Amino acid sequence: MASAHDRAVLQAIFNPNTPFGDIPGLNQEEELIDDDSGFDTELLKQVKELEMQGVSAAEAGDLQTALQLFSQAIQILPQRASAYNNRAQALRLQGNTAGALEDLNQAISLSGCTGRTACQALVQRGLLRRLACQDSDARADFEKAAALGSEFAQQQAVVLNPYAALCNKMLSEVINQLRNPEVSKMQ
Repeated sequence: MASAHDRAVLQAIFNPNTPFGDIPGLNQEEELIDDDSGFDTELLKQVKELEMQGVSAAEAGDLQTALQLFSQAIQILPQRASAYNNRAQALRLQGNTAGALEDLNQAISLSGCTGRTACQALVQRGLLRRLACQDSDARADFEKAAALGSEFAQQQAVVLNPYAALCNKMLSEVINQLRNPEVSKMQ
């Protein structure tokens, strides 16, 4: 089995244009998964197929069909978080931020803040909250997603941390003074 470092090197070699640290599961020993053990296997299979069709429709730009497929999946298994998360993405792409937030809240609630769907929903909700200038709420979502293993969320949590921003500003000033001693004497 390859170590995390080996996987990082291979990822950098085979996908050089991918931002480092933005690869799901790269720094995790085990891939984050949802616990679907409580669902009927036949219904689960049917719902997963509907979700895959919905994702394909959304990727093809047919958001209305995607929303219908995700809604069908929700009707079949309303206690499963994944379809809410997927429908939230389609709603967001349609410009329905309020509906997307509603579905993301439901996905987070149903997932119990654990698993892959919770991680994705927390990141998406964090991004929507950040766009709405709700930085403290966004940071809380990113911190929870980071605890689940999201490197992207970890980076966003650091960016939104006011203490980290202050430290970065002070460090930048010190480095600039060291690089340009004449400029700092003039000020």
